Amino acid sequence: MDKEKMIKFTKEYVYNELHNESSGHDWYHIARVTFMARTIAIEEHADEFICEMAALLHDIADEKLNESEEAGLQKVITWLNSIGTDASTIQRIISIISTMSFKGGGQPKMTSLEGQVVQDADRLDAIGAIGIARTFAYAGSKGELIYDPELKPRINMTKEEYRKGRSSAINHFYEKLLTLKEKMNTGYAKQLAEERHRLMEQYLDDFFNEWKTGNE
Repeated sequence: MDKEKMIKFTKEYVYNELHNESSGHDWYHIARVTFMARTIAIEEHADEFICEMAALLHDIADEKLNESEEAGLQKVITWLNSIGTDASTIQRIISIISTMSFKGGGQPKMTSLEGQVVQDADRLDAIGAIGIARTFAYAGSKGELIYDPELKPRINMTKEEYRKGRSSAINHFYEKLLTLKEKMNTGYAKQLAEERHRLMEQYLDDFFNEWKTGNE
């Protein structure tokens, strides 16, 4: 099967799997990340096919949407085998997907250019106006509050604490989103992150100004 058909079939597969996902990890998130990964790949001279396939499949493997991280990765491997992907390509895609997640912020830097590209694309969709909307969608899906002044942001979290500890939508900005600008890998992503970061800072200023007005 040629690469264009592999991408086409993978888009259809991911759409069917995620188009009704309401936690902010839906098909439209995948489409945005894939578009951005392809754009950054061109700018940074990375392998566009590897970047696009990893971007399309990254949330199919997400442990938040599966029984476990291992189960999610096996789901991706099964799909890639079903469309005739060679072993070397599967290994490259799985290597990216299995190491790109935030997981509390303690992950080592991505080693491949393609991994850096896909990670940047995913992180760009976590910040800015879209990132703000996704933050509240995800918090709602987990039953978390918008904000609780008595619940302080967590720092230096383990993966387990990040996944299962109690937090709020607003705390998530401080625990993850405001740190992402400095964690971008590629020069192109760093440029794009500046404005999205500024927008989040402005949003938080406005949020706390309104919070004080109604909660004094």
